[in-house]
Amino acid sequence: MMRTEMGCLRAHQKCALASALLFLVAGCGGEGDVSGSEATPADNPSSSEAWFRDVTTDAGIRFKHEALRERRFWFPEIMGSGLGFGDVDDDGYLDLYLVQSGVLGESSDNAQTNRMLRNRTDGTFEDVTGSSGTGDQGYGMGCAFGDADEDGDLDLYVTNVGPNALFQNEGDVVFTDATEAAGVGEGRWGTSCGFLDYDADGDLDLFVVNYLNWSSDRELPCSSAYGLEDYCNPNNYNAPASDVLYRNEGGMRFTDVSEATGIARVFGNGLGVATGDFDGDGRVDIYVANDLMANQLWRGQADGTFVDDALLAGCAVALDGGVEAGMGVLAMDMENDGDLDLFMTHLREESNTFYLNEGELFIDNTAMMGLSSPSFPFTGFGVGAADFDKDGYQDLYVANGRVTFGRPLFDADDPFAEPNQLFRGVEGAGFEEVLPRGGVRPAIIGNSRGLALGDYDNDGDVDLAVLDNGGGVHLLENVLERQEHWIQIRVCTKNGRDAYGTLVGVGDVKRRWRQVQAAYSYCSSNDPRVHFGLGSASGPVEVEVVWDGRKQRFGPLEIDRIHTLRME
Repeated sequence: MMRTEMGCLRAHQKCALASALLFLVAGCGGEGDVSGSEATPADNPSSSEAWFRDVTTDAGIRFKHEALRERRFWFPEIMGSGLGFGDVDDDGYLDLYLVQSGVLGESSDNAQTNRMLRNRTDGTFEDVTGSSGTGDQGYGMGCAFGDADEDGDLDLYVTNVGPNALFQNEGDVVFTDATEAAGVGEGRWGTSCGFLDYDADGDLDLFVVNYLNWSSDRELPCSSAYGLEDYCNPNNYNAPASDVLYRNEGGMRFTDVSEATGIARVFGNGLGVATGDFDGDGRVDIYVANDLMANQLWRGQADGTFVDDALLAGCAVALDGGVEAGMGVLAMDMENDGDLDLFMTHLREESNTFYLNEGELFIDNTAMMGLSSPSFPFTGFGVGAADFDKDGYQDLYVANGRVTFGRPLFDADDPFAEPNQLFRGVEGAGFEEVLPRGGVRPAIIGNSRGLALGDYDNDGDVDLAVLDNGGGVHLLENVLERQEHWIQIRVCTKNGRDAYGTLVGVGDVKRRWRQVQAAYSYCSSNDPRVHFGLGSASGPVEVEVVWDGRKQRFGPLEIDRIHTLRME
C-alpha cells in the first residue's frame, strides 16, 4: 500500500542496487507519479503477437465487481478480491468462482453475491450460483478449492472482511454451508487462503491469512500527496493480525491450532500465501506475503509446530533491510533443481521480488532475472507462472492496479488503472517483458487484483482469469498458434483428491519440476494440474512423482494429452 517517506527512500536504494548489478536500470523516480517514459517497456519487446484473447463475452460471463460503487474511502474498498478455477462437478473441466465485495455495511438483502459459473465444456459458462448454494453475501476477499471431507469432490472456502465461509460439496453442483459445524468461521479480515496437509495425515488442513484487525468504526481519514481524500496504508491503523491454521479432524470438522503450532505468535498485514517444502526436509512450509511488514517463512518442525525463519533465510525484507508492500506470491522452481523459489508482487516504486532458493537461504535475484526495472512503475497483485508458449521455459503473468490516487497514466478516467504484464521465460537469461502489455491486444487497462491460472478449455495450453477491483472479470484464452508439444498431469492421492504439495518431474536428461498447488497469487485458487511445455520434443516422456518423501516413476506417457496419476 501507500509508503511512508522512509519507504520511499528504500525504493531508491533498491533501484540503485539493481542498477549496480545490471548497469541498465536508470531513472528511479521519487515519491509521486512515474512519467510516461518510465512506464514504457524496452524498444525491443520479446513479442508483438497477442498471446491471449479476451473471450469473456463469448463465454457468456456477466459480472461486475461492486467494491467502489459507493466510494467512502474505507480501506477494504481498494483491496479488491480474487477468483478461482476448480472442477466442482468432476467432469474434467474447470469451473469458475468469482468473489464479490459489494458494499460495506449494506444490508445482506441488497448486497451482490459471489458467483459460481459452471463450465459447459463448449467454451461457455452458465451461472449456477442459486442452485449451487454458493452465493456467499459477505464482503468477499478470497477463495480456495480443496477436498476437505475426502469424498472425491471439491469443497470451497471463502474469506471475507468478517466471518468466512466453508461450503461442502454434496455432489451434482450442490453445496451446503458447513461453516459452523466445521468450526472455521474466522471473523477477522481474511485474504488469501489455501488447503494443505501440514501434519501429513492424509487429509487437508486449512491456512487462512488475515490482513488487519479492522472495523468501520476504526476507519481513519487520509489524504493523497495532492491533498485529496485518499485511502490509508495499513500501518496507519496499527492493527496487524495473526494468521490461522486449522487442523482437519475428519468428518468435516476442524480445530484451530494456531496457538499450539506457533502461527499465532507473529503478527503481520497478510495478503498472499504459498506453501511447499522449501527446505527439502519432507515437511510442509508456509510463506506469507505481508503488506509493509516483514514477510514470514513458517518452516515445519518435526513436532508439528512452525518457526518463522524468514529473516534468517533472507526472504523477510528487501535487499536494504526495509519492509515492502507484499501483495501476491508464487512458489515455483525456476532453476529446475527440485526446490521452490519465490516470486512476490509489490507496490509501485518498489519492484516485484524474485527469491532464488539456495537451500537454507533465499537470494534476491530480481535484477538478474530481468524483473526489477519493468515492474518498478506498477503495483502488482495477482501473479502466476506457466509455460504459456510451451517452449520449455516458465513465463510469468502479473495483474496490476494502483491503490492510491495519482495522475492518471493509462486511463484518463481512472487514476487507479494500469496494464497487466506478461514476462516470457528465456533460456539462461531470466525473463523479458512481452508486448502488447499483458499479452492481449488491445491491452487491458484496469485496476486488476485477483488472477487465476487454468486450462479451462482442455486444449493443452494455460489460460487466465483476471478480476478488476470495481470492474469486470476477464477470461483470457491462450491463442498462441504454435506447434510446440505439451503434457498435463493431474496427480491424486489414494482417496482421489488432488495431491497438494507433490512434486512432479518430466524428462530424463534435463528434468523439469512443478508442484501440485492451487493456493497462490492473490486471494485466488488455481488449476492444480501440472502443465509442461515440451517445445519440439517428440515421443512419450518419463514422469517422476515425489510424494510423502517417496519417488515413483510413471510412463513413458504420451505427449499432447492430459493424464491422471494416482498414488499407489
